[in-house]
Amino acid sequence: MRQKHLLRLLSGAAFLALASIFGASQSFAEEKAAVEESKPFDVDSVNSFSGAFLAARTADVDHDLDVATRLYRTALEFEPDNVEVKQRLMITLLMNGEFDEGVKLAEELKSDSSVERITTIARAVEAIRKREYRHAQKILNYDGPNDLDRLMNGLLLGWAKAGEGKPKEAIAGISAMEGPEWFKIFKSYNEGAIALAAGDKSTARSKLNDAVLDREGGTAAPDTFMRAVVALAKLEARDGNKRKALDAVAVGEGFINNYAPLKALRKSIEDGKPQEQQVRSAAQGAAAVLFSIGAALNREGAEDIVSLYLQTARALDPESADILVMLGGIAENLKKPERAIALYKSVPENSPMRRLSEMQLGLSLASIGKVEEAKKHLKALIDLDPKDVRSYIAYGSVLSDAKDYKEMGLVYDRAVEAIGPVPQRGDWTIFFQRGIAYERQKIWAKAEPSFKKALELNPEQPQVLNYLGYSWVDMNINLEEGLGMIRKAVELKPDDGYIVDSLGWAYYRMNRFDDAVTELERAAELMAGDATINDHLGDAYWRVGRKLEAVFQWNQALALKPEEAEIPKIKAKIERGLPPLETRVPAAAETVPEKVAPNVAAGKKS
Repeated sequence: MRQKHLLRLLSGAAFLALASIFGASQSFAEEKAAVEESKPFDVDSVNSFSGAFLAARTADVDHDLDVATRLYRTALEFEPDNVEVKQRLMITLLMNGEFDEGVKLAEELKSDSSVERITTIARAVEAIRKREYRHAQKILNYDGPNDLDRLMNGLLLGWAKAGEGKPKEAIAGISAMEGPEWFKIFKSYNEGAIALAAGDKSTARSKLNDAVLDREGGTAAPDTFMRAVVALAKLEARDGNKRKALDAVAVGEGFINNYAPLKALRKSIEDGKPQEQQVRSAAQGAAAVLFSIGAALNREGAEDIVSLYLQTARALDPESADILVMLGGIAENLKKPERAIALYKSVPENSPMRRLSEMQLGLSLASIGKVEEAKKHLKALIDLDPKDVRSYIAYGSVLSDAKDYKEMGLVYDRAVEAIGPVPQRGDWTIFFQRGIAYERQKIWAKAEPSFKKALELNPEQPQVLNYLGYSWVDMNINLEEGLGMIRKAVELKPDDGYIVDSLGWAYYRMNRFDDAVTELERAAELMAGDATINDHLGDAYWRVGRKLEAVFQWNQALALKPEEAEIPKIKAKIERGLPPLETRVPAAAETVPEKVAPNVAAGKKS
């Protein structure tokens, strides 16, 4: 959940300075390449400092944290006083969830200014964990210029004061913090949470309402916004204000659709069940600070920093489902599915996030080749709650990747039944996936109505416009309408190479070869490493007489490892070119893409 407003936060000097601590991935590119040749290597066979350190850095860059920590330890055996190795070992230990070991090094390195931000957080968290609140306050005393450091230290300082039994002083200190506009939602939520933990309902209600009304802040930090919504709803429910509690839930539902904790909270409030706040102690409050800021920073390229914040938060609140699920998502993004599976399994059984973690677990199983186990797991989730459409999407994505389109169609038929007679706008993806399943089976009579229904629910959805429009052009029906749909899809997503490829290939199918070249060249610029797009561009070049360039593009397509079935077709074109227009048979001699939009939700998880 990352929005454009957060770019202001991420572009600040504080973030760049913090990123520099982790640094190094790019500078180690050559060293990493040097050891690639020797993989896999035996960790236990490393017999020199340079070998251990280089191998450790390579594992570090690859996010293989278990191996990295072992090798950094080995490097320290050769050079026990090497500060750089100690720094890297501390960071990898903390990112890997080995907090107890990491904080020992943080204490040892506390005077090292180059890692001061990390040692400060780790040492303060350790003090809060031990309920040494005054010591934590001394560690967190910060008067530097960096916004991110000031916010982090100031909020943690507030929770240390609250832990000491000084909630009013804590709230006053947070309130007095100066900073950019994006501080506001973090301040309001934490002020409210401290007041709640201290039993000051009036202040809590006021501060949490401030957070919930801060829509711009919510856009920048949606996880913090949703925590405020949940805290306010539970406060009102405990006070017997059921209507106000449900109104708070409705605000959250309007902000993020189909959010599992809110759905569970609404039902719990409606059923009159007792409500327990997520943050009830200084440790949980400090964990919420680390989680909230980590979640706000969570984006590609920031995985190390975010993992460190989340794992440090986990040391304070080890059963927090929010933390575990987000760590699992980061592991997935880093192509570490085994780590993701372990994290998803750690989500408490009674958490409203448990079902989401089970779905992601199933998808991770499929990603490591355990497809049958994944199918069984996800099918069981559907059977447990046939009304939860997310389960159908997860199961359907596994079936799509496995190209089991028959079963995929049946699954989405069940999903449509689960939705009921009045689908909502957000249900467009169910009909879209069902359309794909039947189109892949060449059952157009069932595919077309599903695509049309998806478009009726979401008329501006570029993937649906692209898929339906191209399908019509490919079948030589509704040509102008279909072409118009693809053009609209390109207008909506001009930088999507797959959709631009569809427009170019549609022009090609309509024998508008000059237009095809223009669009396919742009698609190739956007997606230079895609075999299908390069193949299409080769075909278009051939038709406009640019035959040398056509052969070059076909060879490029071969080098990019196209699907097995396409290889003999491309080789035939390299050898003989394309047949003359009057005798050509497109299906036999030229490539028609199996998927119009390989990046659509079919077979993909968010």
